[in-house]
Amino acid sequence: MNSGKTGGLLFGTGGVPVSAESRSTEAGIERIAELGLGCMEVEFVQGVKMRPEVAAAVGELAARKKIALTAHGPYAINLNAVEPQKVHMSKERILQTARIAALFGARSITFHAAFYLKDSPAQTYAVVRKHLQEVVNTLRKEGNKVTISPEVTGKPSQFGTLEELLRLSSEIEGVMPCIDFSHWHARTGRANSYQEFLAVLDMVEKKLGRRGLDNMHMHLSGIAYGNKGELRHLMLAESDLHYTELLKALKERRAKGIVICESAPYLEDDALLLQRTYRELP
Repeated sequence: MNSGKTGGLLFGTGGVPVSAESRSTEAGIERIAELGLGCMEVEFVQGVKMRPEVAAAVGELAARKKIALTAHGPYAINLNAVEPQKVHMSKERILQTARIAALFGARSITFHAAFYLKDSPAQTYAVVRKHLQEVVNTLRKEGNKVTISPEVTGKPSQFGTLEELLRLSSEIEGVMPCIDFSHWHARTGRANSYQEFLAVLDMVEKKLGRRGLDNMHMHLSGIAYGNKGELRHLMLAESDLHYTELLKALKERRAKGIVICESAPYLEDDALLLQRTYRELP
């Protein structure tokens, strides 16, 4: 990833920009480069349907345009499902995402790992940890070095608190958190001030060391939420998220990595807003 060359953070979109010529991944990369953004997340949310030869071509284009790529796995993942077949297919979907992502040079993949269902957070954690360790073991045997980054989730019914993911990342080599600051704000009703953002980043460093802040995979968007957490994504201007305060905290802690904007509907507009705001900070 080329964030080191840019001195910190790369900003981009979750999926192909709305203004791209077509909905293809290649058109998305071309548009990201035209806009002057630095990264894009390839969305496999409905399934991993990219052929290996296409992934290789995507990787070549991204390298030529100097665009860093990540990937988002399918929504149909629940490592804590009751039915063994659903758990098996969940692991397969993570593996499929990582295998294709490796072909196009992605640094990390993210996904929503599990639901608690009727289990306690502690029970769910043990199950998720076991399955993720097996996934990582399989990938490493294949020589696949893509980082597995379960996402901070936006609803209390979902596994994926900041604490859970930081603990997983400290216990399984090859796992790092994807910190969705909008989800965390929606889930907690807090985490929306400069000091709170600093506290999150300090938690990351305390648990994972400086490498945790040097290799961040982040999501950010406007978000609507209620007493059950996340409702839907919005544009930043329509939300109450104090994104400038977050960017100040990221700059203060010298965070490096990727910021994927998932605002709706004009995700590239907010990605450009975030990049411009960050660059204008003192």
